[in-house]
Amino acid sequence: MRRSPAPPRILVADDDPFLRDMLTLNLEAEGFQVATCADGEEARDLARASHPDLVVLDVMMPMRDGLAVLSSLKTNPSTRDIPVVLLTARATDADVWRGWQSGADYYLTKPFDLDELLAFIDQVVRR
Repeated sequence: MRRSPAPPRILVADDDPFLRDMLTLNLEAEGFQVATCADGEEARDLARASHPDLVVLDVMMPMRDGLAVLSSLKTNPSTRDIPVVLLTARATDADVWRGWQSGADYYLTKPFDLDELLAFIDQVVRR
């Protein structure tokens, strides 16, 4: 009997419970396995421990901001290749530039187009 591959694993880190729930619902409907957390410390620790296929990361979170988490993930040899989407309300050109410079693979500002996020995740994770 041939086993089907495990679903791709996505980590969603955002301090907004509504957004976490909405993303979880939509990502699971697309066939992804989703883990969530509400602060930067937990996001960093979960990513290091579970090695998800992709991380969706808010910038403004308690304990450690998303840019610090991103930097930590991109400088650690075991997590540096995990794609990271920054999903944030920070929308100035300087904010976006800092996100790209910090190693973000994609940068979306809130409010965002869910279909755009899902298409990017699908392209990166299922290529």
